[in-house]
Amino acid sequence: MRLGYKQKLAIVKKTDFGLFLTDIEKKEDKKRDTKDEVLLPKNQVTEDMELGSEIEVFIYKDSEDRLIATRMEPFIKVGEIKKLKVKEVNTIGAFLDWGLSKDLFLPFKEQIYDISPGDEILVIVYVDLSDRLCATMDLYSRLSLLTPYQKDDMVKGTVYQVHEQFGAYVAVDNKYSALVPKKELHTELKAGDCIEARVLEVKEDGKMDLSLRQKAYVQMDADSEVVLEKLRAAGGHLPYQDKSDAEEIKKEFSMSKAAFKRAIGRLYKERIILIEKDGIRLAE
Repeated sequence: MRLGYKQKLAIVKKTDFGLFLTDIEKKEDKKRDTKDEVLLPKNQVTEDMELGSEIEVFIYKDSEDRLIATRMEPFIKVGEIKKLKVKEVNTIGAFLDWGLSKDLFLPFKEQIYDISPGDEILVIVYVDLSDRLCATMDLYSRLSLLTPYQKDDMVKGTVYQVHEQFGAYVAVDNKYSALVPKKELHTELKAGDCIEARVLEVKEDGKMDLSLRQKAYVQMDADSEVVLEKLRAAGGHLPYQDKSDAEEIKKEFSMSKAAFKRAIGRLYKERIILIEKDGIRLAE
């Protein structure tokens, strides 16, 4: 019987408070120990369940730390990475809704940023050293490096951590390891954000670097439209040009200075704007 997994077990005993199940290979073993049996509570039992028949159940532990079986489908199983909602936070950790009567425990030491009730966070379930099911937000070493993606593929993922020095860590398909490097962060991201990105590079170890932007020649159309919309909204003039500060451009347009220069250069060549000493202006 595997804690934290769904499996088929055999019915070996009926009682007033439920059915006892065991591993299929042990159902005929007369020397079977009671520790090899697990209870399926009465409220989970149906009339068609007979001794010797097999049923699929999920194994977890009840509030008294005893193995218990359920026919309910949990939102997450051991080794899986899913978003779960925080129900409660206290001094020892947090409790997450995973679709079962007993909430899933997230120890305080497994939290990589502050969380509050109602938050939806990305976690993986594991069995701790005390043989208990727990969740962790620390996904970095647990994500797969066997990515099926290649350079320039478009991918979807969830941000699970933002590091001031390195960038935004992403679980692509909630499974594969990736990073949006700091230099590619032209828009603010936070943990929990779902993003669509382009693969910049697949490294030798299988980790991916991502960009939130398309290739330059594709992105130029979108960037030019952003600049035009802001120009029109500002009455036809903006105090930015190719010598403006990169951080100011990033804050105003959510793009790099290089991307901004490409966009205004294109608009200038098409005679849509004028580039002046004090900024850019819509051409008449």
